[in-house]
Amino acid sequence: MASAQPEPLLVVVLGPTASGKTALSLALAERFHGEIVNCDSVAMYREFDVGTAKATPSERARVPHHLLDCVGPTSHISAGEYSRQARQVLEEVKTRGHLPILVGGTGLYLRALLEGLFPGPQRSEELRERLRERVESRGSGYLHRILRRLDREASDKIHANDTPKLIRALEVCLASRQKMTELWQEGREPLRGFHTLRLGLDPNRQALYERINRRAQEMFEAGLIDETRRLHEKYGDAAGPLASLGYKQAMQSIHGELTREQALPAAQQAHRNYAKRQMTWFRREPEVHWLCGFGDDAQIQQKATDLVSGHKS
Repeated sequence: MASAQPEPLLVVVLGPTASGKTALSLALAERFHGEIVNCDSVAMYREFDVGTAKATPSERARVPHHLLDCVGPTSHISAGEYSRQARQVLEEVKTRGHLPILVGGTGLYLRALLEGLFPGPQRSEELRERLRERVESRGSGYLHRILRRLDREASDKIHANDTPKLIRALEVCLASRQKMTELWQEGREPLRGFHTLRLGLDPNRQALYERINRRAQEMFEAGLIDETRRLHEKYGDAAGPLASLGYKQAMQSIHGELTREQALPAAQQAHRNYAKRQMTWFRREPEVHWLCGFGDDAQIQQKATDLVSGHKS
């Protein structure tokens, strides 16, 4: 009897911001006839360029890239919708016989793609707006206290200042009349048809922070405030990514809440804090092969190449 065909490989490159994920993914894609699939939420938005550290046009010309610049500035892409689109792209890459390489730092999108999401209710903009008004009048701590009454376990996993996650958790509890932690246990549909190899970048923390600071400075020097002003004038507050890292501090400068001199260190600190949260999230990912360095280091790229070769054979 013929033996079953082995499942094709999916390589996942994960790690904190500024750790060199793009450089490593390009090296692997060129070595193994790969195609890169973006897993960074803000990089999906068109016209948000200076503050996103997207792959450059010359980098994109080297290998095929997917799910970059594919969402309008005023649209919203949920983790569930990302998962649907990414799974379709992965199937297309598989039919071409190429190696799909998933790259990015948005942990929730990665989890939605690989593990599936719980069957929560659809977004309710009306309910979300009411909850946002509560935040403005009473602070995010108020939402956290409500969630603690409705779903203590969920409240333990969500920081009291993480307003977007608090709003979603309350939306789920109120719309479904169930605890979100109960829904988490139901109906997940994990990705099938691939053998997944997770490669995690874990560079020296101080060196990472220095790179984060340099990158933020380069974004400001490249015109981040001007890009932010142009996008806000064009789309107003309807452009959700204006609240993301870097753009938020640029907006504060435009509104006079921060001076230009204050905006840069505020953005640097926000990016460093984000890197900490990313590593906390990714440490919970299963079966990660951690590489202790940056993705643009030749030794790290060789270690990653050896791991991919071993899993392809």
